[in-house]
Amino acid sequence: MLIGEVARRSGVSARMLRHYDTLGLVRPTDRSGSGYREYSGDDLRRLFHVESLRSLGLSLREVGRALDGPGFAPGELVDDLIRQTRERIAAETALLTRLRRIGAAEPAEWADVLQTVALLQELGSPSAGRRQRAALTAAADRPAPVEALVEAVLNEPEPNVAGALKWALARSGDGAPQLLAQALDAPAATTRHRAVQALAALPGDAATTPLRTALTHPDTAVRRGAALALGARGLTEAVPTLVGMVAEGANDVDAADVLSALAGDPAVAEEIAAGLVARLTPGAEGAPARRRLAQALAGVPGATASDALTELARDADPGVAVTAGYVRGLREAASEGGG
Repeated sequence: MLIGEVARRSGVSARMLRHYDTLGLVRPTDRSGSGYREYSGDDLRRLFHVESLRSLGLSLREVGRALDGPGFAPGELVDDLIRQTRERIAAETALLTRLRRIGAAEPAEWADVLQTVALLQELGSPSAGRRQRAALTAAADRPAPVEALVEAVLNEPEPNVAGALKWALARSGDGAPQLLAQALDAPAATTRHRAVQALAALPGDAATTPLRTALTHPDTAVRRGAALALGARGLTEAVPTLVGMVAEGANDVDAADVLSALAGDPAVAEEIAAGLVARLTPGAEGAPARRRLAQALAGVPGATASDALTELARDADPGVAVTAGYVRGLREAASEGGG
């Protein structure tokens, strides 16, 4: 079969076939009396093999080694191709993400594009100081791409930088609450915890809604973070989780402070006191828990809390009794001073 017929049937150009011949990849078995290349059936099968390997991403040199190398190991070649393909996909995905974020910033001119690119580079800097300056710049100058800020805050280990990123997110407009809500179901616990903390720093109903949903999250730390945030927003549905935090010693001081603020409403104060007292059932909690509960009752007005403190002042554990007695004394002094 002459070269023109091979090119037509295989889809490989005559020029490329000549190049293969020069490299020794596919050499025609014969030549006609006029000097034209003539390809046999074996030549065509080798051409098919060359094209198949090229379709996997091999260079012509690698194709030659694969077909003619005596020590060629197909498994190693496939593993290497998998690694190269993954690296290429990762690079292309990163580029696509960056382009999408630049587009989300709605640049009006090239200066805007360059400014956004510079910001994204700074947010990914290994220097915590540079990341923090980038976050503050994003918040002060003009809104940065929300996706970039959310990704940055979910990956940020430094508290000061995370605080700056949360401030920037609060000024970034719509979109952040939804993205952070999705991150509450991330596989990594650290990501989930950073997501609930970032939601807590965002104002408005858009952030409150996913925080309410997070009260029933299977991750205990997410539930507790949501309870602190919702309690600080005056939402009493967080009370049971906050009471549990006091009893269990998990951010108990913060939880007690939030409960004290919520207790400004007499009806809510009775609910809180009842919840704290319920955890004082004999044998239900150890002495350290009873001390924490006594301290939390100090910030809750009303008869239920006062009666519980009176009972705790007679507790068998001296530490609990002293704590409850001291707290009760403070309440009585405050009551007399107010009167």
